[in-house]
Amino acid sequence: MEPLLQIRDLSVEFTGARGVDRAVDGVSLAIGRGERVGLVGESGSGKSVIARAILGLTRPPGRVTGGEIVFDGQNLLHQSEADLTALRGSRIALIPQDASLALNPVLTIRQHMTEVLERHTDLNAGAIREKSLATLRRVGLADPDRVLGAYGGELSGGMKQRVGIALALLCDPELLIADDPTSAVDVTIQAQILSEFRDLTTRLGVSVLFITHDLRVVANVCSRAVVLYAGQVAEAAPPQELLRRGQHPYTSALVACLPSVEQRKSPLPVVAGAPPDTVEAGDGCRFHPRCPNALERCTHEFPPLERAGHDLACWNPVAA
Repeated sequence: MEPLLQIRDLSVEFTGARGVDRAVDGVSLAIGRGERVGLVGESGSGKSVIARAILGLTRPPGRVTGGEIVFDGQNLLHQSEADLTALRGSRIALIPQDASLALNPVLTIRQHMTEVLERHTDLNAGAIREKSLATLRRVGLADPDRVLGAYGGELSGGMKQRVGIALALLCDPELLIADDPTSAVDVTIQAQILSEFRDLTTRLGVSVLFITHDLRVVANVCSRAVVLYAGQVAEAAPPQELLRRGQHPYTSALVACLPSVEQRKSPLPVVAGAPPDTVEAGDGCRFHPRCPNALERCTHEFPPLERAGHDLACWNPVAA
């Protein structure tokens, strides 16, 4: 069966005073129907740039310079703005990173939900209200009537994040793009929302692209993880496998930085160095200046992504 979403060799560039920033450079990934895939990497690795490209929201000075984004057999890069507008929020929906910023403070939750349903459905006012209440219940809000009449500022952080998920689910999309949707809530609420999110998306059979910097979060939600570094895929495999024995030195470094309850580390380990300047990126592996395993060829020759169930782009991987 063909994947619901197939990204092939996607490149996105931003042109500025200093030159061309290759923020996403030849990324390929696929999401099957009902599959949850995690996209993992540091801030600035290109995760949200990929999400915006899928939604057709790349704006100048950014532009998609190559590749394909095929959703249900159609290349989204060839669709008109009107077609993309109809697609966004209906068949492909975004869960924002911070619902506090995504919710308009002068509109009630009812107004937010009504706007989405009026744009994408032919439901009357009564059906819109019932659909809104049912969706709020679906994401675990115990008093949906009160939430529907509230403003975002009257809700707790966890409630606002659940409202963000509810808004994305309103039109029963086939693909959800979750842009680190629990980073703005505390750890206890995060664990609860993640568990409910996993169970809910399983029941609904919706496909998910889950964006985060935390491999352990991906392991709780997704069946496959794609590790992104400086706009390129470093490694891809089931997340539990990456946590146990990530073979790319970058993946291994990310895992080593995860805090542990059982083993105290002081100071906490960090990935040495800083992410590269992608304006001046050369032809070699972009991780080589920070890599303890770097070889001479890594400085000028980029390793191809070897696809064998456990995808890897590295000339000198960590021993399994």
